[in-house]
Amino acid sequence: MRIVKHWLLFLPVIFFVGCGIFHKPVRVDLDQIRVRGKLIAITGYSANSYFIYKGQTMGYEYELLNLLAQDLNLDLEIVIAHSMTGIFDDLNEGRGDIIAHNLIVTKPRRKRIAFTEYITTTRQVLVQRKPRNWRAMKLHEIDRHIITSPIDLIGKTIHVRQGSAYVERLKNLSDEIGGDIHIVEVPGDTSTDELIWQVAQGKIEYTIADENIAKINQSYYRDLDVRTPVSLPQRVAWAVRKSSPQLLAAVDEWIRKMKKKADYYVIYNKYFKNRFDFRRWIGSEYFSQTGGKISPYDSLLQVNTKKINWDWRLLASLVYQESQFLPFKKSWAGAVGLMQLMPKTAREFGARNLLDPQENIEAGTNYLHWLQNYWKDIPDSSERVKFILASYNVGTGHVQDARKLAEKYGRNPNIWQDNVAFYLLRKSQKEYYDDAIVNFGYCRGEEPIRYVNEILQRYEHYRNLLKESRVSADK
Repeated sequence: MRIVKHWLLFLPVIFFVGCGIFHKPVRVDLDQIRVRGKLIAITGYSANSYFIYKGQTMGYEYELLNLLAQDLNLDLEIVIAHSMTGIFDDLNEGRGDIIAHNLIVTKPRRKRIAFTEYITTTRQVLVQRKPRNWRAMKLHEIDRHIITSPIDLIGKTIHVRQGSAYVERLKNLSDEIGGDIHIVEVPGDTSTDELIWQVAQGKIEYTIADENIAKINQSYYRDLDVRTPVSLPQRVAWAVRKSSPQLLAAVDEWIRKMKKKADYYVIYNKYFKNRFDFRRWIGSEYFSQTGGKISPYDSLLQVNTKKINWDWRLLASLVYQESQFLPFKKSWAGAVGLMQLMPKTAREFGARNLLDPQENIEAGTNYLHWLQNYWKDIPDSSERVKFILASYNVGTGHVQDARKLAEKYGRNPNIWQDNVAFYLLRKSQKEYYDDAIVNFGYCRGEEPIRYVNEILQRYEHYRNLLKESRVSADK
């Protein structure tokens, strides 16, 4: 009786821990996010949500998140949800402010998170292979060889991701049809795209996917059938913490505004309706999820970046900014090639044929090495990179002027953001470019500031989506 009594005392604790009662959402709302200056969004790494294709960051959620951040006047930081199992904990414990993912709205999920205004609607469908000789069959003949009714799932084995709404739906469906469906819950870090691929390859028989995702994948895997629904239409939404009512209201208002704009539907069609582009992305070696390459010049970048001791993905981001990896690009000012070098600069740093990718990259990194030495008095290496990038874009003279102005007005000449960048921006105003300490006159400072920001932001995406261990020029 004593043992039973002691266990009864502990039961509420076990119950509360099991139900996540002790994991109260952190209290970070829009006011605190504005002070921080950036919105941290959790999203998936997939052929629809967030990926890189030929060096460009793309994705349905990614594009919408950029528009949302602009509307809120915030910077955007992306956190990849590697597993659906802990995605709500990531949100509630403050590792992100919003989940921008293909989340089905369900009652059990509502207990843990606050759903936004719905983004779109979809159904859950069965993903299965067509019969081997389906091309020689008529539609009704194909239907005799596949599952066309949920009742026929009795006794079948279906693989779905742990923590997904598909698990809940299959359990309910099993009750509805009065028979057992064998549900195999694969680890939460397995994507729906990967499970669809496994069905296409014959590694598993069935999986479940949202209809919009299933249909766009079917455009690449032609042997799949995705016509059998296993649910009624359901709402797809994003999510915030229940302790973030200000953010929820702001996102809801933004979604309602966006639904009235053509851009909202153009973005959706781009990722879920445009089958030609999807096939092109997913079949390319420059698609980050499967190919692992950024550009045809990865090996050259990896070799040359050793001169400057940079992560080669940072150099790749600079090259994309300059030329989008187009080796024959020429600017109106006369800059040429992958790293957009002026002929005089190129000759000084070892290039004769600027249209040759190897010579162009070698000369460009030689110039970056020179800039690295030029700015060696900047003590912090991460800050030094920003000065190097700005100088690559606008020259060292304008940046030095901005440093002098920063020092004159009591700001730190060795810090870029809100210090040197602040006065580089003001070099377009007569009061500042006519100052006696300024040697290089007028400068349209917005351009180098945007240049530095965009390269570093893209580099963060490259780091998110192309891990060092995965990236190889020979892959």
